[in-house]
Amino acid sequence: MPSLSEVYRAYPVHIQHKHPDLNSLQELPESYTWTQLEEHANNHPSNCSPNESVPVIDLNDPNASKLIGHACITWGVYQVVNHGTPMTLLDDIQWVGETLFSLPSHQKHKAARSPDGVDGYGLARISSFFPKLMWSEGFTIVGSPLERFRQLWPQDYNKYCDIVMQYDETMKKLAERLMWLMMESLGITKEDLKWDQFKKTCAALQLNSYPTCPDPDRAMGLAAHTDSTLLTILYQNNISGLQVHRKGTGWVTVPPVPGGLVVNVGDLFHILSNGLYPSVLHRVLVNRIQQRLSVAYLCGPPPNVKICPHEKLVGPNQPPLYKSVTWNEYLGTKAKHFNKALSTVRVCAPLSDLFDVNETLRNSEQVG
Repeated sequence: MPSLSEVYRAYPVHIQHKHPDLNSLQELPESYTWTQLEEHANNHPSNCSPNESVPVIDLNDPNASKLIGHACITWGVYQVVNHGTPMTLLDDIQWVGETLFSLPSHQKHKAARSPDGVDGYGLARISSFFPKLMWSEGFTIVGSPLERFRQLWPQDYNKYCDIVMQYDETMKKLAERLMWLMMESLGITKEDLKWDQFKKTCAALQLNSYPTCPDPDRAMGLAAHTDSTLLTILYQNNISGLQVHRKGTGWVTVPPVPGGLVVNVGDLFHILSNGLYPSVLHRVLVNRIQQRLSVAYLCGPPPNVKICPHEKLVGPNQPPLYKSVTWNEYLGTKAKHFNKALSTVRVCAPLSDLFDVNETLRNSEQVG
């Protein structure tokens, strides 16, 4: 079975790897200038009513599964607290990101990912789908970070590796717990699954940096997209920037909750739920005052396991809406069609909700 790195190498995306040191720029270059994003101000956390806030769920709540199910149906995203991840570990992984992205540009480029690779330092893979660049830099880790971290810190790479591996293992256990709660909310039990997903999940860890920006109203940290995953767990520390799109509401900021983690429904879980749980469209804004750092744990199934609408969620009055697809196959579709990938694996014509998402994408992708 191919590794996740091998899967990504099979579907290379062509992006500009040589980019300026964003921390050194005093003005926003034309290549980073998007159109005026008027909805920035309209979706500031202070402008969102309580009914327009992403749900925050206490995992110690006896009704956690039911609350998660409601959040998945209505938002496609939720935040969790009391999730069992030590605050010290969250601080440690934040420190790794801060230390990594504060390295001189030439040092970071020693660990740059290859054009057809996924591991290492570089721009977001989605960059190739947009005519303008994004005000961010990232570092992707699949499996052990040892080789890449040796390039960054030849003398003391071990302490950074230990933190990353501990964080990865902790997120794997949390992802398993969240997945079962989401399955339970759909009425699916462990006995209903014909594959041992949680013992063999594939995952990637993504460290992101959004430096302070001289003109944040005309820049984009990370453009609107959905994740190809089953679910994504994001730690965004204490600085706002993440926004999600909710039908009927528009873009809504996800304010950081102390010690909280954001959980996104990904494309593959959308398929597994037969469209009941939407794969959330999200983006990241930047600011001129503080660098923003985040850590995303991208969780998917083994690359060659077929994902399809679960049999408990289909019937005479609710046919399967999506074809069966492996993560291998879907990553190839995503690499070719990007945010229209879900509609290409739909069995029937896209419904109005997909039309609305495509309209949102067209608006958000406009550049000046």
